[in-house]
Amino acid sequence: MSVTDLFISLTSRIGLNYEFLVSGYEAQIWRDGFVTTLYLIAALIPVSLIAGVTFAACLTSGRLWLSVPVRAFVELTRNTPTLVQLMFSFLVLNNLVSNMVGGAQNNPLSPFFWVIAVVGLHIAALHAEAIRAGIEAVPASTVEAAQAIGFSRLQILRYVEIPLAFRASLPAIVNNLINLAKLTTIGNAIAVSEITYASIMVWTQRDNVVSLMIVILLFFSVINFVIARIGSWVERRLAVPGYGL
Repeated sequence: MSVTDLFISLTSRIGLNYEFLVSGYEAQIWRDGFVTTLYLIAALIPVSLIAGVTFAACLTSGRLWLSVPVRAFVELTRNTPTLVQLMFSFLVLNNLVSNMVGGAQNNPLSPFFWVIAVVGLHIAALHAEAIRAGIEAVPASTVEAAQAIGFSRLQILRYVEIPLAFRASLPAIVNNLINLAKLTTIGNAIAVSEITYASIMVWTQRDNVVSLMIVILLFFSVINFVIARIGSWVERRLAVPGYGL
């Protein structure tokens, strides 16, 4: 008896149904769902962080032509459901792109792209607020010292404010990244074959919702535990002695 058969046999004794694991087609769909979710998380983390730092720099730049549009975007993004943003982007913006390029068959933007764009920018807006607060918490004396040695505004932001702000805002950023991992599940609304979409495809045939939901819960628990532990490790490594962190 293989390990898979043994697992199916043991779990069936407590009322769980994992028989689809011996069905090549369904098992492959489910495995692909796990991989797609990991791809989404791996792509979204750098996208959200880069955009978040950029937004925070704009918000604290002191230039209205930069701060006002970013502030409007941040408020819109924070105050509307992510699922609504995704549906609007995919059903409205994506159709506009299709019309511009001569039809959906010529549209290079896939559902995967829209999940990356929408979720990435949504989390970036949350990052931006956390980093902005960190920048504004940098002591004025530290900024004045940088000015005294001839740093430009951009250099102060790059070498002084953002490094210190990132350290101060790291707990909030880690929480945002945990939220990011959970938000990948909204991809199933536009048929991105992440783990929840793949599971729906299986349980509509097997009627084993409870069995699959247990695995999904455990999967995201493990992923977010890893993100939290990495965040704690980075926080300890970046702590500045004497800075109160």
